[in-house]
Amino acid sequence: MTSTSEAARVRPPTRRPPERRSILPKARVDPVTIMTFFLIVLFVMPARYVVGPLGGAGSPSSMVAVLLLVWYLLSTLSPRWTPIRGRQPVRPVIVFFALAVLASYVAAATRPLSADEVNAADLGLVLVGGWAGISLVTADGINSMERLETLRQRIVLGASFPAFVAMIQFFTGIEVTRYLALPGLVEKGSAVLFEREGFFRPAGTATHPIELGVVLAAVLPLALHGAIYCRIPEQRRKRWLMVALIASALPMSVSRSAILGLFVVMVVLLPTWPSEWRLRAILIFGVASIVMRLVIPGLIGTVLNLVSVIGSDENSTTRTGDYDAVVQAVTQRPLFGQGFATYLPRIYRVIDNQYLMSALETGLVGVLALIVFLLSGWVLARQARKAATDEETRHLAQCFAASMAVAIFGFGTFDAFSFPMITNVMFLILGCCGALWRLQTQPAREPYEPGI
Repeated sequence: MTSTSEAARVRPPTRRPPERRSILPKARVDPVTIMTFFLIVLFVMPARYVVGPLGGAGSPSSMVAVLLLVWYLLSTLSPRWTPIRGRQPVRPVIVFFALAVLASYVAAATRPLSADEVNAADLGLVLVGGWAGISLVTADGINSMERLETLRQRIVLGASFPAFVAMIQFFTGIEVTRYLALPGLVEKGSAVLFEREGFFRPAGTATHPIELGVVLAAVLPLALHGAIYCRIPEQRRKRWLMVALIASALPMSVSRSAILGLFVVMVVLLPTWPSEWRLRAILIFGVASIVMRLVIPGLIGTVLNLVSVIGSDENSTTRTGDYDAVVQAVTQRPLFGQGFATYLPRIYRVIDNQYLMSALETGLVGVLALIVFLLSGWVLARQARKAATDEETRHLAQCFAASMAVAIFGFGTFDAFSFPMITNVMFLILGCCGALWRLQTQPAREPYEPGI
């Protein structure tokens, strides 16, 4: 009779069932990484190059934005991946904006439409879907202040590229963006540089100098935040260089919208700064103005003259002359307008005011949705500032509020939704305001794995 130890030695070893490997990827898909790719497409690729059959909705940045919306919606199907956790005011804002556009689309179907208007209305829905994707992915996808700071840095770095291109265009008169288009894209618009008062008006990789100027004004406060609160000495010089690049390229657009945007930034930021910062800012601004006068004679005077004659020059008179035509058209379709994106300049007239354009295309409901979109970013940033417990976060919130303030005033000087770069940037900043508000006012939420 064998002993127990001997029986244990002769007993066949127990085989463990093979471990089942998870079919889910272990690596998480980071929304900031995806947004970084979007920023590269937005800022590096010239906005006037599009996929031919798609027209305005066929810009590479718009196509990536639509994919962001698809990714967001698919992510919500899984409890593990869904980014919808807790309150997020950006969601109802986007839903309201989208419903206003859809209502105008239905209203457009009740009147005779030309083929161009039908195509424009269909493509307008695509654009709005992309804008929604940008805001929602940013507002719900960023789950820490570190990732939000990374995205802020990349927004500034991305905006520095069109600023650099604009400086080349301004000094040389060479349209370098024609060498940046991908094969297969077609050019929508002219590659000829604009001119005003003897100066080239660069657009960078944007579609128009006004668009470039307002984009740079909106990004400038974010660049200032990164330079002021940089804790790594090796990076401090690079960050101040980006501030100088963006601030220098802004007046080179020779656009009063850009200068007014810069003024708005100063009005929003300076009162919240310590007195030492304000004194330094005034001294730096004065020295920079003198240097620019010496390097580029006549530019500062031209820009200041553009601002001083607002209301009396031919350009302003032409714009205010639009009011009568707008009022007449709006009274015919007051609630939902004639259809988003259907007020085509080649059929009707040019309207250099997004609030008026929204009244025409989406009616009073659409104007309300536009105002809610712009003001919500400001309100969320200000509430995040009040809830923040450290000075750096409070300053970041004020900088996002300044960016939204640029849009609030800038949208009254040109039809912003007709320009892809500024629209995408402002919906992105709205998403950042929503993310910052959530991170400062809501308790820490359970981790999730964004992706599909």
